Amino acid sequence: MEPDSLPTEVILTHPRQSLGSVQLDWMPQPGNYLDLEGKTYAVLERSHRYQFKAGRYRLQKVALYVQTAKRPEEKTWVNGRWVIGDANCCYNAHSEIIRCAVNPEGPCDSCRFYEKLRVTTEELATEDYNY
Repeated sequence: MEPDSLPTEVILTHPRQSLGSVQLDWMPQPGNYLDLEGKTYAVLERSHRYQFKAGRYRLQKVALYVQTAKRPEEKTWVNGRWVIGDANCCYNAHSEIIRCAVNPEGPCDSCRFYEKLRVTTEELATEDYNY
């Protein structure tokens, strides 16, 4: 078995059920999107399963916990990663999984709660601000 092609079990979180096992040539991180059998899923969690063999542990299988999702149309690049929505809004969660608490479905451009940050995302990337 090639190390870049591990069996990956895809598990739907609600209702809890296995969607099957697939061979992936990439390692999805939480916040990534996965297309499987014509549906799109957001990766919530990734776990590794190891097997002790010949005196050492070897990665045997990966499990992805997912939920059905629609790929976001609005994304902002912040500190080396994509976040959903306009990260310049003070209500943005700066997350790959959720946009914000006041308007999680979006869009940001027509949101009545939109409030621009006093500090831009570019300044956040270069300074040590707590946001």
